[in-house]
Amino acid sequence: MNVYDFDNTIYDGESALDFFLCYVRENPEMLLYIPKVMRAMLRYKRGKVTIEQFMDDYAPLIQKYYCQYDRWDAFTKKFWDDHMDRIKPFYESVRKPDDVILTASPTLTVREIASRLGIRNYVCSVINQETGRVEKLCMRQNKVKYFFETYGEDAKIDDFYTDSVENDSFIALRARRVFLVKGPRIERIK
Repeated sequence: MNVYDFDNTIYDGESALDFFLCYVRENPEMLLYIPKVMRAMLRYKRGKVTIEQFMDDYAPLIQKYYCQYDRWDAFTKKFWDDHMDRIKPFYESVRKPDDVILTASPTLTVREIASRLGIRNYVCSVINQETGRVEKLCMRQNKVKYFFETYGEDAKIDDFYTDSVENDSFIALRARRVFLVKGPRIERIK
């Protein structure tokens, strides 16, 4: 099976950040949170925030933002209507029926795009629909944990695609081949 990180790998950009910025356009009171969200994203991409720090510092923000809105399904569909063109063209040429998206992005944003791309399998961060609490944060070493909880310890990863070997090293070690995706370039690194 092929496994893909999503953001900056299949999707050109950070989908959760783009989603948040679109949400801010509809809810301008959220402008106050942009600096904190941008700092969190930068720290995550640089590998400077632990899972525990993320949960302590940023999960309450996600909870507040999630619980204030009641039209997530319609908003998510509109978001992907406007952002489908950000799916990188290479994906179509390597896709397989058993592909898996393995991402820190929440199920809320991934479920819709996975359906549109015909991807049945995805392992994402999980936010409780009623409370807004982050129940599962699928990043770094947790990607390995949640992947194998979902597919079993015997699951074999043929090809793994990522934009960050540093952030995805835990799962990359379990793959037969690893590809680094930087913009439109794909380089086999293992």
